[in-house]
Amino acid sequence: MVDFGHAARALWPLAPGIAYLNHGTVGVTPCEVMDAQDALRRRIESQPARFMRHELKPALRQAADFAAGLFGGRGDDYVFTDNATAGVNAVLRSLDLRAGDEVLVTDHAYGAVRNAAAYACRRAGAVLKTAAIPFPLQAHEDAVNAVAAALSSRTRLAVIDHITSETALILPVAAIAALCRDNGTKLLVDGAHAPGTLPLDIPALGCDWYAANLHKWYFAPRGCGLLWASEAAQESLHPAAVSWKLDEGFTAEFDWTGTRDFTSYLCFPEAARFMDRLGAERVRAHNHAFVLQGAALLAGRFGPALAPMPEFTGGMALAPLPDRFPADAERAGTIRDALLFQHGIEVPVITLGGRLWARLAAQVYCDMADFERLADALTAMAATAVTSR
Repeated sequence: MVDFGHAARALWPLAPGIAYLNHGTVGVTPCEVMDAQDALRRRIESQPARFMRHELKPALRQAADFAAGLFGGRGDDYVFTDNATAGVNAVLRSLDLRAGDEVLVTDHAYGAVRNAAAYACRRAGAVLKTAAIPFPLQAHEDAVNAVAAALSSRTRLAVIDHITSETALILPVAAIAALCRDNGTKLLVDGAHAPGTLPLDIPALGCDWYAANLHKWYFAPRGCGLLWASEAAQESLHPAAVSWKLDEGFTAEFDWTGTRDFTSYLCFPEAARFMDRLGAERVRAHNHAFVLQGAALLAGRFGPALAPMPEFTGGMALAPLPDRFPADAERAGTIRDALLFQHGIEVPVITLGGRLWARLAAQVYCDMADFERLADALTAMAATAVTSR
């Protein structure tokens, strides 16, 4: 059994000395998965046209079947995308929005997804509405009620995070899906952070589409996303890049959108086998408990944490920064860069509720010493900020 903590760092190609508390942004690919991808690239380049014409389609379908075995349903209901944002864009571009229709997002939505929804609404003359999800979240009903209050008879689509990106909230998407069905509203779930963080049965959630990343918490090579669509929602769904397979069916259109490097998709089974060797449930439980410990450590140093209940947290959590720092986006970026370039610590810094926060996204190669190092660096930076006033 692999020991977690710094003993596991050798399984990843992280630079020596970096405290990497940001696995959630773009992931880190394990060394053995990178090796498998490199070997597959060499195999493809030995006869690239033959691979693309004769071997690619069955290989993609085999990888999709593998994904279905992990996340529920049929392989024919899954296609690969570059990332969750690409899947979200495919759904938004395929939706026949009309003037006066409404698309609903939340105030915790990922910025790129909000932009994609705003663009789709602008082109159609539709209205983008925002549901305000309470933070800290204390009850699932609070999130459900917030969405219910924002729905109307004109809401064609709701786009809801399974795990919010900045604030790291696990939202009750099954309950929201039931609410949307009763309202006649289609539901697209942004599951960018869910695979590898939560046990998933995607079809059982009751949504119409589910867009996810496999290169974050499931260790696939970067550029590996997944899009699930219910059978009823597949007929009118097209990739954002329409190519040769237009109107030949859901999987045909998404499996070929043009010449590209498909190896990140095809190596997902290798990444999943790596996860299996670590123990998927063990990884999820460890990361959840570990990140809460790290958030508690920083809260003990810098003040009370504005945090949701532990059951609404997965492998990420917010932790307070010293309240001596001005809480604005410019200062957040300055502090993040200083932590990276002066202290060798990679961690996002955000503004929320009039204060700065670190979004801790820890993976099994992290150790409590990384959180202590972050706390010490912030203490030193806060002292310097005070004396320079």
